Amino acid sequence: MQFALLGAGHLIGLSVGLAQLFGLLLAWGIAVPILTSPDTIAWLTANGIPSIATTLDVGAAAEELASTVWRREVRFMGAGVIGVAAIWTLIKLAGPLIGGLRSALAANSRRAAGQVLDRTEQDIPMNIVAGLSVVCLVGIAGILAWFAQGNPTLAGSTGLLVAGGLVYVVVIGFAVAAICGYMAGLIGSSNSPVSGVGILAVVIASVLMLGVLALAGVPADPSVVAFALIVTAIVFAVAVIANDNLQDLKTGQLVEATPWRQQTALIVGVGAGALVIPLILNLLNQAFGFEGGPKGIADEPLAAPQATLISALARGVIGGDLRWDLIGLGACIGVVIIVLDIVLNSATKGKMKLPPLAVGIGFYLPAAVTTMLVIGAICGWLYDRAIKTTRFADVGRRMGVLLASGLIVGESLFLVMTAGVIVSTGNDAPFAMIPEGSAWPAMIAGIAVFAALAFGLYAWTRSRSAKV
Repeated sequence: MQFALLGAGHLIGLSVGLAQLFGLLLAWGIAVPILTSPDTIAWLTANGIPSIATTLDVGAAAEELASTVWRREVRFMGAGVIGVAAIWTLIKLAGPLIGGLRSALAANSRRAAGQVLDRTEQDIPMNIVAGLSVVCLVGIAGILAWFAQGNPTLAGSTGLLVAGGLVYVVVIGFAVAAICGYMAGLIGSSNSPVSGVGILAVVIASVLMLGVLALAGVPADPSVVAFALIVTAIVFAVAVIANDNLQDLKTGQLVEATPWRQQTALIVGVGAGALVIPLILNLLNQAFGFEGGPKGIADEPLAAPQATLISALARGVIGGDLRWDLIGLGACIGVVIIVLDIVLNSATKGKMKLPPLAVGIGFYLPAAVTTMLVIGAICGWLYDRAIKTTRFADVGRRMGVLLASGLIVGESLFLVMTAGVIVSTGNDAPFAMIPEGSAWPAMIAGIAVFAALAFGLYAWTRSRSAKV
């Protein structure tokens, strides 16, 4: 149980939450049972089709067998679903993105011609933006060169790798920023397709690295995977910065703020984040560790499902053993889901949807995470429904959003504080209240307290809304 996931579920809404539940049911209710059934395993073995299930002990615990198949195979179907959904999103947004770019260039032309723009149309001039972009690219080139020079396998191809990485960051980064930023400005960063474009980005980066290495005659090894992941991490940074900036700029547009002032503040914010975030991540790594990495003091690795999947994709592409058949099957499922979404949207006149990207996320996120998100979406829907007919419905909905945002921020801050205490004291459980060995009582007590606090917070938010 996590309050952050409860809040995130509230923010994504019931439609997206149920779509994620649909993806969860497809993964665990259909794909996993089929791939782990004795008949399927026997058929795969007889036909020489690779499957992780054929290498496992059929008599092993059902939970172990199911989780292994989901982790090693079904998640790649989810990657296929997400990839198709991301491409579909790009196709739908092509028109608005081109229109927005034309508008920005036209405004810059009017400024260059000496025309005075309205205050709400005054952005940072394009020449300054271009100059800042060049500075950023120089910094990125330095990071990539430093990494390549530090690895004997890559050192001889540093120039080629840096050039390929910069081209990739410019081209893919522009597309990713446009897609994610537009979606964040339109419906909020909680529904931005970062997962989808991230999966496409890492596959493209891995293929690009293979091409560069083929030109340089360098064999593929784990260092190449690491380089591809670093380049992809830069694109991810572009995506999440675009999310934040465009959502802020959209808010500024609604209140008629001056764009260039906002943009200046956002640049400062990016710089401040670049200084602070690495320190926080290092603190969390020391205290807890991350899934798949070195153990922390508390030996409770923080889940990183998206990072795990992206790493597996990069290793598969560069190693030549990626299960393209599973990704292709997922892509076919994604096409079917897109068709269902179009039909459902048309039949209900927009009242019901089946967002393909959300379905794919339900495929690859751990079941516990997806379940909590769905619970949060249902709680948010019940809360909005409870205040729908009241005189303070609009205020109550906004207060509900603030509550959900506070839950996310609050848990994050508490986690950082806990990490600081763990690292400074060396105590792996500084706030433990229940003795070890009492798992079930602790779980039942935790669920009860969690439910009571959640209900109390929603009730308090409703009462506060009524007084506004």
